[in-house]
Amino acid sequence: MLEKLAAIVGAQHVLTGSDVARYGHDFTQTYQWTPLAVCRPANTGEVAALVRLANETKTPVVPVSGNTGLAGGARAEGAIMISLERMNAIREIRPNAHVAIVEAGVVLSTLREAATEHELIFPLTFGAQGSAMIGGNLATNAGGSNVLRYGNTRDLVLGIEAVLPTGEVMDIMSELHKDNSGYNLKHLLIGAEGTLGIITAAVLKLVPKPRAYATAMVAVPALDQALTLLNRLQEATGGGVEAFEYMPRSYIEQHMKTITGAREPFDAPHEVNILVEVGATAPRDATLGPDGVAPITEYFETILGELFEEGALLDAVVAQNEAQRREMWERREAAAEVTLSRQPIQNNDIAVPLDKVAVFLERADTMLEQVDAGSTAMVVSHLGDGNVHYAVWPQSQDPERMDAIMEAIEEIALDLGGSFSAEHGIGTSKLPSMTRRKNKVALGAMRAIKAALDPNDIMNPGKVLPADG
Repeated sequence: MLEKLAAIVGAQHVLTGSDVARYGHDFTQTYQWTPLAVCRPANTGEVAALVRLANETKTPVVPVSGNTGLAGGARAEGAIMISLERMNAIREIRPNAHVAIVEAGVVLSTLREAATEHELIFPLTFGAQGSAMIGGNLATNAGGSNVLRYGNTRDLVLGIEAVLPTGEVMDIMSELHKDNSGYNLKHLLIGAEGTLGIITAAVLKLVPKPRAYATAMVAVPALDQALTLLNRLQEATGGGVEAFEYMPRSYIEQHMKTITGAREPFDAPHEVNILVEVGATAPRDATLGPDGVAPITEYFETILGELFEEGALLDAVVAQNEAQRREMWERREAAAEVTLSRQPIQNNDIAVPLDKVAVFLERADTMLEQVDAGSTAMVVSHLGDGNVHYAVWPQSQDPERMDAIMEAIEEIALDLGGSFSAEHGIGTSKLPSMTRRKNKVALGAMRAIKAALDPNDIMNPGKVLPADG
């Protein structure tokens, strides 16, 4: 098998033994594995040849990009891992059409930097953007901090190229905004976590780069009052709010313990801390005045002042320069490092309606005290889209107790009309949740699709879909 793999991609690009160490664990270090080999193809043809060989020999295949996942989706014991890292070309940026045509191995931050040269941005952003790759972003339908304004990854894709489990190449690299010609196969593969095929390239939407940002840390009296601030800002800016990120006091304290040089966001501590950012693209809002301040910032400060007078705001610090803005963002983007600063951890990634976030947190905290007294919740939230990262540092390391915590959190989220998985995907870690919570008819339809496209079950097996029965 290794000789056949080498014949396809070259012996130097078939890694085994100690060379696969960096591919043999997930970002959280929770899952460890030893793949049969890691293959690093240079183009779609080589990916297709690798998959054909795997299908013929019924050898499991696990695609991997930046390996920044948090749900065990790249677990690959005894499998051929296909790394897309060499397929890292930005084939084309078409500024007038606002599209970028890229290969799956392009690092997210690299694409964002390239788009900026054309006064455009690819608006997907999150803490791991310096290593996460486009293929993985699409495979997991990544979310991040700007979903509020721009949507999930699925909303930013016009077309894809993918290798199916048979080794056939499906080219639907459409650049069209309207194409009503049958099933939306693009959306089928986006978010499938590599279980239906390997995405090798994509046509992505770009948007105008904001000419100016108004960014602030704000404190409100209670979390359920935060939507008042969000709605006022959305109305005043015509939907210009790009991010609305919640960090409770417990997170701020752990951030300062974990990150060297971290500082308090305000002069006095507050329980409800929110990072809010508004982006302005119109010159009238972004052109600096004689005082060097953009009109959007002045308008932003005026709105915050009004809310302060009304008692809807306790405190606010508005970034006066890029350095202050970056400090605010670094506080939020350190969430993974802060959350993983203690082990063991029981990680939850749920979504509820916007006006149910405070209710969820109140009920979850009460439940946690009952199920595992003495455990600690570490929370951050994309508050503008209802996504809550409710991680738990358990008092008890008993697996049954940890699963009970997860099940109770699921119950609360679903009771509020939410989901047990918002943006991290299912991978391996949420298979029990899929068994317990996913609609049985929907699971049956998913299994039928998987069986039709991948009858030999070679493509990232054991992920997303729990065992039948």
